[in-house]
Amino acid sequence: MNEQRIVVITDSGTDTPADFAAAHDVRVIPLRINYSDGSTYENGVDITAEEVVERFAEEIPTTSLPSPMKVRDTLERARRDGYVGAVVVTISSGLSATFETISMVARQMEDFPVVMVDTKSIGIAAGFVVMEAVRQIEAGMPLERLGSVLAAVSERVRVFFSVQKLDFLRKGGRISEAVYRVGSVLNIKPVLTCSPEGKYVIEKKARGWQRALETQIALVAEQAARWPQVRLAVCTYDPRIREELVLRLRERIGNAVEILQTGLSADLLVHTGPTLVGMGVMGL
Repeated sequence: MNEQRIVVITDSGTDTPADFAAAHDVRVIPLRINYSDGSTYENGVDITAEEVVERFAEEIPTTSLPSPMKVRDTLERARRDGYVGAVVVTISSGLSATFETISMVARQMEDFPVVMVDTKSIGIAAGFVVMEAVRQIEAGMPLERLGSVLAAVSERVRVFFSVQKLDFLRKGGRISEAVYRVGSVLNIKPVLTCSPEGKYVIEKKARGWQRALETQIALVAEQAARWPQVRLAVCTYDPRIREELVLRLRERIGNAVEILQTGLSADLLVHTGPTLVGMGVMGL
């Protein structure tokens, strides 16, 4: 129960589970999907992940930040709905200027304090921080302490992901041309993560897709062993792969209190393609 009337706001790149967001009134600011014909859509509002994937054969779109007007409207609407302050949790500032854009607008709000949290991560790993923000608020954590508390939570979160096809990562500049060429010729699949600065880095390399998945599971297990308990998540476009990997994680990791399954947001699909498999781990 949010008796403090502090709203949690995030961007669509955190892949916060929709049912959780709806149950706790988490407000989501959508990133935009742009096509060469001039059409622009808001992720999750007027375009779905499935529609983006269906159009990949004709065009891989680009993404752009939410407009300052959209950010302002979201904050003002929360105030009109009776909230007295906000915590905004975003994907890594090292991967997107979303954090800076929302921060700029938040500084212009009068008599409506806003705490900004840069997760230094992406996808469901960033979503873990969103969900923890809700738990902390509902447990009575005051607004002035939430920034430091959630920054510490972000440091306990890791994400690992890989893709079967490297084309999307190359097009978006997420991997170098050299990594793309070597990977394509030798069937090398890099397993990526986010650095402490919130930028994509290669954690390990595996030969072949199944080895890449096994490497991800091993890396998650290694992180899980550092904590008494963990929350885990698997995110991918294909629900059958999600279910299979959840079973494998349950067999391998005994201290998981929860394993979430999520799809991929449209904006993340644009940069990684539909073959991405990501795994998140949060130490408790």
